[in-house]
Amino acid sequence: MLPWFAPLSGRFDEVVFESTVLKDNPLHDPFERPLWIYLPPGYDDEPERRYPSVYMIQGLTGQLDMWRNRSAFRKNFPELADELFARKEAPPCIIVWVDCWTSYGGSQFVDSPATGKYHTYLCDEIVPWVDTHYRTLPARDHRGIAGKSSGGYGSMITPMLRPDLWGGLATHAGDALFETCYLPDFRQSVRTLRSRYDGSIDKFWQSFQSRVAFTQSGDEGPMNDLCMAACYSADPDGTIHLPYDTSTGELIPEIWERWLAWDPVRMAPKHAASLRTMKAIYIDAGNRDQYFLDLGATAFYNELKRIGVKDIFFELFDGTHSSIEYRYPVSLKYLAERLTP
Repeated sequence: MLPWFAPLSGRFDEVVFESTVLKDNPLHDPFERPLWIYLPPGYDDEPERRYPSVYMIQGLTGQLDMWRNRSAFRKNFPELADELFARKEAPPCIIVWVDCWTSYGGSQFVDSPATGKYHTYLCDEIVPWVDTHYRTLPARDHRGIAGKSSGGYGSMITPMLRPDLWGGLATHAGDALFETCYLPDFRQSVRTLRSRYDGSIDKFWQSFQSRVAFTQSGDEGPMNDLCMAACYSADPDGTIHLPYDTSTGELIPEIWERWLAWDPVRMAPKHAASLRTMKAIYIDAGNRDQYFLDLGATAFYNELKRIGVKDIFFELFDGTHSSIEYRYPVSLKYLAERLTP
């Protein structure tokens, strides 16, 4: 392979989308967001043809331009996706790369009074705009969503919240089964907050903003906890509540329950009827995932089977949470085949 970006067989439209719902968001993050639309080979040659669409959403701390990062000796996902369609190994799709970054590192793709209306942004602004400006098949049975980690989380919950829009999902090591992926790390967060910030998440945040990010050991835990609390357990006025006592790590039951209400494993039974109508569900994770998201993937799969969802792709592959971009074409092919009429 060439060690730099090569010409594509399809093409990208790169636009700046001005959001209405993200204006005046609590963090004063940009309401003008980059948006990439990938058009497969042949799109410009067949003006009457319409295509299924797959929306790609990013993991925690991800920004849109990071999709073009590459691991050593590997192609990045935009290149791999283009190669998939150029070789005719999957039915052609329109792919939409959406940016839902926040100053806390992410939005979990939910509406929150502490971060902004990112679920509404994705579902009620981006999707209609894409369907208006591109030749999509504008029906839920031909629209899918996919991502890794927090993006995998968003890919699980977004179709549950808006089954009218989404007929397929793919989650790579998405956040799930919160007692295994979040709770164990609270202990180290408490020690970091206690030793450096007098047990105050606000003091941590002030310090984090004043220096180069992640330059002190232990930053990752409090940063993750702050972001998740902003998404899962913020009051209507934007006040953020951590689910544990910052001096001991003891769980605060009423706050932890608010987190658990957002766990895809626990959400699935409430959305069983719509999940059973999905055209495509893809779940995978590395069997050595550092955040134990293979356990969450298995629990989500088991819960879907329990509530009667059929025809699910599920695999635990030999790998970790890192550098798994080579898995994305596998799920893209799966979605493309099932979302194409």
